[in-house]
Amino acid sequence: MLGQTTRDEAALKKPGLRQVLRDTWYVFCREMLLPLRDPFSLVFSLLQPLVFLALFGPLLGSAVGAPAFGGQSTLQWFLPGVVVMIALFGTSMTGSNLQYELMTGSYERILATPLSRSSLMIGRALKEWAPLVVQGMLIAIVCVPFGFTFYPLHVVLGLIILGIFGIGLGALSYSLALVSQSKEWIFWAVQQTLLFPLMILSGIMLPIEAGPDWMQVASRFNPLTYLVNAERELFAGSIGPDTLYGLLAAVMTAVIGVVVGIRTISRSTR
Repeated sequence: MLGQTTRDEAALKKPGLRQVLRDTWYVFCREMLLPLRDPFSLVFSLLQPLVFLALFGPLLGSAVGAPAFGGQSTLQWFLPGVVVMIALFGTSMTGSNLQYELMTGSYERILATPLSRSSLMIGRALKEWAPLVVQGMLIAIVCVPFGFTFYPLHVVLGLIILGIFGIGLGALSYSLALVSQSKEWIFWAVQQTLLFPLMILSGIMLPIEAGPDWMQVASRFNPLTYLVNAERELFAGSIGPDTLYGLLAAVMTAVIGVVVGIRTISRSTR
């Protein structure tokens, strides 16, 4: 009992950067075992974004009109939004995997290890981001014959920014799962209630400029708006103010998410 208490106290001590990076790598490798053992799931997950691009893209151009895309083609404008949508759905559901571990008791066994608390969140969020890199690059390459201009370095930078944002969003999802662990329905109610308004107000599916004034004002308070604008600027092959604002929004989300997540884990283990 004394040895167990000592290990728990050591795990709660503030870890150094080297330990956090090492522990994050361990958690990431553990979480990646499932998709690596079932690579078909990654291939199958490409179908939904391709359906959006193939069916919704042409309708979008006809309904809104070319001027709403800032001189870009419909595909060049819409594809970055689809990539952001994939990242948003993936990282926001990080907590659902935690809920399963809470029910099976594996989460308690992980807490008994000397892994740093922040690495538990960051490693899980990176697990959702890693397949996104592969998916984003494949989708971009597939769209090249249909008029999409592919800028590899800019796309990679955009995916890195998405990864930073995903760490924060994944940590918030992780925290929500811990807070609602006794009532699973609360997690899904909050996640779904926030997810779709954030998507619509960010202009992922439709140009926010085509909406009423109140929606345009509300979108300015949505961090996802700046992230979407940054991805569209990068996927168009340029780097400018939108990229900077998107990076700042991603970093702020990551910092807030990790801070909230660490405090939530610390309170749940008391």
